[in-house]
Amino acid sequence: MSSASAYLPIIRADNLTMAYGDFVVQRELTFDINQHDIFIIMGGSGCGKSTLLKHFIGLKEPAAGKVLFRNGGGETHGGNESFIDFWQTAEKQRQKLMQRCGVLYQSGALWSSMTLAENIALPLGEYTDLSEQDIRHLASLKLALVGLNGFEDYYPSEISGGMRKRAGLARALALDPDMLFLDEPSAGLDPISARLLDDLILQLRDNLGCTVVVVTHELASIFTIGNNSVFLDADSKTMLTTGDPKELVNHSEHDTVRRFLTRGEA
Repeated sequence: MSSASAYLPIIRADNLTMAYGDFVVQRELTFDINQHDIFIIMGGSGCGKSTLLKHFIGLKEPAAGKVLFRNGGGETHGGNESFIDFWQTAEKQRQKLMQRCGVLYQSGALWSSMTLAENIALPLGEYTDLSEQDIRHLASLKLALVGLNGFEDYYPSEISGGMRKRAGLARALALDPDMLFLDEPSAGLDPISARLLDDLILQLRDNLGCTVVVVTHELASIFTIGNNSVFLDADSKTMLTTGDPKELVNHSEHDTVRRFLTRGEA
């Protein structure tokens, strides 16, 4: 990736407040996710990591503030990137934005009654005019991309947990998104499977040029794949910092952040 594109904001949280009714989860979040980042949403239990992800993928509307997506064409106005206010734009435009996004849910969220190829074919059948033969071919390609070549006709119950995560990732890639959102991708995996998944995420970012947003509390994953992050604090109900976790672990001005990144040894 070029050094210029590495710092081009593609998603922006602008004074974002998240709440369930009168209960505020996080307030006044402002940060950028840059093109080609592997951006980590981190923090302790109950701080609102998955809730923030839901605001980015159209499942939860902000109580206040904005979620902004940069225009796909990268248009600029007066030298500034042109952004679309996700929750204020028309439904048709919002759906178009979501087709630029792939999502891997924590459970994998595969349909148990469908084969892996059929799971991946779902978004292709919904959003493209491709023939059944072309869809089958693309499903095989996506499975091969995540190391599951030859598993097209297996059902989710017939493969391991790590393979199910990979299959879920293949489905997230079905429409060739430029943004991937992963909710606790390593949850429930043994250390070897988790490391293999981390390696795959890095490869996908590098080979496909996509931006990846990851919710995780796994320190091994945070340091292996993350180059940018935001830290959400449950006590103050706001963000404490943003930046590369490998730098924050030693140089953050917040003890809470350093303790989190060192498991309390800082």
